[in-house]
Amino acid sequence: MKGDRVEIVVDAGDSTRTYEVVASRAGRRVETAVRRGVVEVSEVTRNGSVVRTARFMATRVLALVEQPVPREDGSERPLREAPGPE
Repeated sequence: MKGDRVEIVVDAGDSTRTYEVVASRAGRRVETAVRRGVVEVSEVTRNGSVVRTARFMATRVLALVEQPVPREDGSERPLREAPGPE
């Protein structure tokens, strides 16, 4: 969905670098996959065509933060907190 975003923090040797992949148009989404030591973050259209892909070595990835846009249809429910002692 437009606005979905994934931030990738990568170890660049002496410092860190941050990259972002954003679903830039309506109907697009961002998908993440880890395959054979490579982290792939792709922007995908409604019919599954990949628009662009960012690839990183899994050993260099420090953090992968997915920030989805709240859905209007209510398909995403907020997490409930565990009940504490009363």
